[in-house]
Amino acid sequence: MKSKNSLWTRDFTIITVGSVVSMLGNALSGFAMSLLVLDYTQSSTLYALYMFLYTLPQVAVPMLSGPFLDRFSRKKVVYMLDFLSAAIYLGMGVLLWRGWFSFPVLAVLTFFVGAINSTYLVAYGSLYPMLITEGNYGKAYSVSSTLETLSVVGIPLSAVIYNALGIAPLFLFNGISFFLAAVMETRIRVTEAHCSTDRVKTKTALCHLWHDFLEGLQYLWQEKGLLAIVGYFFFSQMAAGAAQVITLPYFKSHFPNGEYYYMLVWGMSMVGRLLGSAVYYRIRIPARAKFAVSLVAYIAASVLEGVYLYFTVAVMVVLTLIVGLCGITSYNIRLAGTQSYVPNEKRGRFNGMFNTLTMAGMLLGQLLSGAATAVLSERIVLAIFMGICTLAAFGCIGMNKKYVAPIYNTDS
Repeated sequence: MKSKNSLWTRDFTIITVGSVVSMLGNALSGFAMSLLVLDYTQSSTLYALYMFLYTLPQVAVPMLSGPFLDRFSRKKVVYMLDFLSAAIYLGMGVLLWRGWFSFPVLAVLTFFVGAINSTYLVAYGSLYPMLITEGNYGKAYSVSSTLETLSVVGIPLSAVIYNALGIAPLFLFNGISFFLAAVMETRIRVTEAHCSTDRVKTKTALCHLWHDFLEGLQYLWQEKGLLAIVGYFFFSQMAAGAAQVITLPYFKSHFPNGEYYYMLVWGMSMVGRLLGSAVYYRIRIPARAKFAVSLVAYIAASVLEGVYLYFTVAVMVVLTLIVGLCGITSYNIRLAGTQSYVPNEKRGRFNGMFNTLTMAGMLLGQLLSGAATAVLSERIVLAIFMGICTLAAFGCIGMNKKYVAPIYNTDS
């Protein structure tokens, strides 16, 4: 904090602490909600519908919010959405504590929460790089990914609390977490040059949003490296959507107390992510090697995730450990590269486009995999989707090296 180029500035510390609080609350309530839907409905189809309704707004909303966030305060949007989320979760917690439950109402709220979260992710993703000092992008995203991984330790705790006390205490805790995070985020002092006074006060500001949206599309189309990255992650998230629909129901139907086997297997993935983040924070990967490391990680992760359900639990644990290590390494390289490459005044639009297209892929994966499991086994369906993801890594990333490598191979 004494050095100009220190990562741990006042604003970065605030956003980091706020993230810890809100991510832990989300991890606790999110997994318990999945268990509640499965236990209440006893239907993989309704569980897929629940996932679909959460993902659906994340397709259109980021694309619309991106241009807005390139003109208006990202900080205000971040803390206002956190206050709104706090109110929703506290209200739901009180109702569930009193024994009320309705799947149709829950489905509507799930859709609404998905819309809030999708806007929040664009705002947060566009604000976060503004709080990082020059040359510290890699370390900053390593910290961020480490915290995301650590928040997953709340999943086993959430299962225990859910089975013992129900979901109401977890919703109440999540609401309090969002409130505390929002209070801390109001203390951020960053200067948001992209939303200067004259631009915010102009009466025609909203009329420019459509023009900004088209400009964002044009920017993405002209940047072939960014376009290739977005193309790959469309297919990657399609495979991730299939995994979301398949994995937890598979473990619950094939193992006694299957949620605990699920947590054991994917807990090792979190260990891999922690190891990868720690290494990335301490050791700089040579800039010239980042593209190659990412490509290998993309391919290895999708291949292993496509076959791990065919093995014993002991082997699954090892394979998911490697998947986590590959995933976090490529994640840090991609985020540090793209967020330092895209100009600040276009970052909201790019992040919005990226989230929209990748969420569209996830939604497609959830729908197709849900339908496919009616005629094929879960393991075959997952292998097919991960095979498509592997081909996309070769086609979108590998065959566009001259465009993608300059983005990834940076010292940021």
